[in-house]
Amino acid sequence: MKMTNSFEPAETTCQRILFCTDFSENASFAFNFAIDAAIRRPGSKLYLLHVVPESEAQFWKSYIYEVEDVDAKAMHDIQERIDQTYRSRLPAGLELKVEFRIGKDYQQILNFTRENQIDLIVMGRQGHNTLQKAFFGNVTEKVVRKADSAVLVVPLSYRKRLSNA
Repeated sequence: MKMTNSFEPAETTCQRILFCTDFSENASFAFNFAIDAAIRRPGSKLYLLHVVPESEAQFWKSYIYEVEDVDAKAMHDIQERIDQTYRSRLPAGLELKVEFRIGKDYQQILNFTRENQIDLIVMGRQGHNTLQKAFFGNVTEKVVRKADSAVLVVPLSYRKRLSNA
């Protein structure tokens, strides 16, 4: 049986890559995979999306009303964290477009994906137990089930496996 190379780069190239972060240790580890995907695809766009749950946004607006410019201060703090945690790790020539959304995390990720025609979503997977999953749901699982894009899910356990090798 003769094997032929039927690889079609135009069909598999991911030009728009979305990295989703909740600033967890696992998200930080998954960012390495997003960088790798972008480096391997010259001319690709790398997006970072952080979703602030609407309930948290309302909490801060209603309970810290006495602080002037609370939204500007919060945005500054998040930008600073992104600069330290993510931008500082970018290789020369790779740009990162940062986006923020407020709302239901998985819905905002899916909306952003559709609006920006994202080809690949890169997410870390948190280690939730069954009770947490049943009670709170699982953002990564919902994105994987409902996304029209390819999704790369990076478990933190993979990092541990690499360090043991």
